[in-house]
Amino acid sequence: MQASPPLLRFAPPETATRNKPDHASLRNHARGALLGLALGDALGATVEFMTPREIRAQYGCHKLIRGGGWLRLAPGQVTDDTTMALALAEAWLINRQPPGAEDYARAFDEWMRDKPVDIGNTVRRGIVRFRNTGEACVPPSTDAGNGATMRCAPIALALLGAPADATATATLAQARVTHHNPLTDAATVSVVRMVQAGIQGDGIRGVMAQANLLARDFDVFSFRGKQMENPTGYIVDSMRAVLQAIDVNDNFESVLVDVVNRGGDADTTGAIAGMVMGALCGEDNLPEHWLRELNPAVYKRCQVYADELIARSPAWRED
Repeated sequence: MQASPPLLRFAPPETATRNKPDHASLRNHARGALLGLALGDALGATVEFMTPREIRAQYGCHKLIRGGGWLRLAPGQVTDDTTMALALAEAWLINRQPPGAEDYARAFDEWMRDKPVDIGNTVRRGIVRFRNTGEACVPPSTDAGNGATMRCAPIALALLGAPADATATATLAQARVTHHNPLTDAATVSVVRMVQAGIQGDGIRGVMAQANLLARDFDVFSFRGKQMENPTGYIVDSMRAVLQAIDVNDNFESVLVDVVNRGGDADTTGAIAGMVMGALCGEDNLPEHWLRELNPAVYKRCQVYADELIARSPAWRED
């Protein structure tokens, strides 16, 4: 069994070349992260488990939030990617102190008791293990799934401006309730840092600096080269598809259309790409025609939770 690797090196923001974001900017980009996650999830769920060829045959280019898919969702309905992220947010918002692993596990347990529309096998096993043993960290595993990464955005918001090691510790505490693998660990920490780079105004260069560090420290994540199509739930597949889409497109909508039309685990690749690009672009620059289709209750919860999480962050208090 592999031991967990050292935490990823952190690429510091270029503070000399950007202005410190004010509260309005922090709120706008924090909302963008959670709403972007939900939009990517809702868009990708329609074509989850389809191949690119099947998507082209049925939709041409899939670019509408229309529901359907194997889960037979209503238009604008989201899956476990979004609802687990909202459960993670609630673990922060109901606790006066920063939550720990048991708080995250209890939040996920409550989420599962509400009978979500979908749940991954690794997630289910981790939560059932917590119920049976009270242990909030699963043992190290060879299962490098993407379920811990898809839900990580709330950590990025609540700990924006916190020391990098503290952010990584919190990120891994929530991840290891269900997933404990060096590759999943590395990707989840990296995505949190990408989201934070977007929110704090580091721009696409700051986001891609984190992506390049991930690929440098773990070369299986190298994303330039052959296009990743039909990505599975394996975190390397998911991240390569997401990073390729971000690398070759220039706006939120084009990134998400690109990544979900690659098929496979499209709700999760959509959610991960959506949280990163939403943090970078902000709520004000999300596609209005997609926001209109998003489930209204999910839309509102994303806004409210983003506002409350970012207001708890060290970056907010420093303004």
